[in-house]
Amino acid sequence: MDSSKTIPHEIGGIRPDALRFGLHGVKSDVLESHPLQSSYESVEMRKEEMKRKVLGSTYGSALGLKMDLDQQILSRFQRPPGPIPSSMIGLDAFTGSLDHIGLEDYLNDPRDSEVVRPVDMHHGMEVHLGLSKGPVCPTFF
Repeated sequence: MDSSKTIPHEIGGIRPDALRFGLHGVKSDVLESHPLQSSYESVEMRKEEMKRKVLGSTYGSALGLKMDLDQQILSRFQRPPGPIPSSMIGLDAFTGSLDHIGLEDYLNDPRDSEVVRPVDMHHGMEVHLGLSKGPVCPTFF
């Protein structure tokens, strides 16, 4: 591996960057997701698998491969990190999630909060290109 793209590590893992991302909280590492959330996600995965099986048996296995390829292409399309987030409208239209009203549709968007820190575009591009580690933008709270 090219040594110019590596980041020095401490013993036991990647050193957290407290100046860029704030202090690390342990609560999210200790607590699991809510039982209903994991149940909901498993039901959604089973629905998607069943839908793919029905489409595969109806139209042939090539349709499933084409749908996977289309989904991969649409999930890669993003704006560079900055003040305007990627909407991923193509992926939402392809997966049918435009028809569902979620929490983010009627509750406030965390990016509109007064306590949100601005996105560092340079660090976001470093993470996108693999030159730096960590989340593209700092946590909201």
